[in-house]
Amino acid sequence: MISDSVLQILVCPQTKQPLTRTDKSLIETVGNMVNKGLLQTIGGRTVADKPIELLLRQDKKVAYPICDGIPVLLVEEGIDLSSLES
Repeated sequence: MISDSVLQILVCPQTKQPLTRTDKSLIETVGNMVNKGLLQTIGGRTVADKPIELLLRQDKKVAYPICDGIPVLLVEEGIDLSSLES
């Protein structure tokens, strides 16, 4: 788990917006979309692995996975959440 002090300095590498932890309901929703093959990364790759933890950009349009306790803050690995908007 990322400490609060580290979380305070993390920002989106593309927009520099602050990042926050996501709640379990969003992680579950994202996981269901991943199972259906409906989510893509900003880089255009279909997200194949269900996330356990995510960091959500302030505008709620992109989430970054946390793998083995390490945030993957690469623009192309950000998960595009625009398909969740309805």
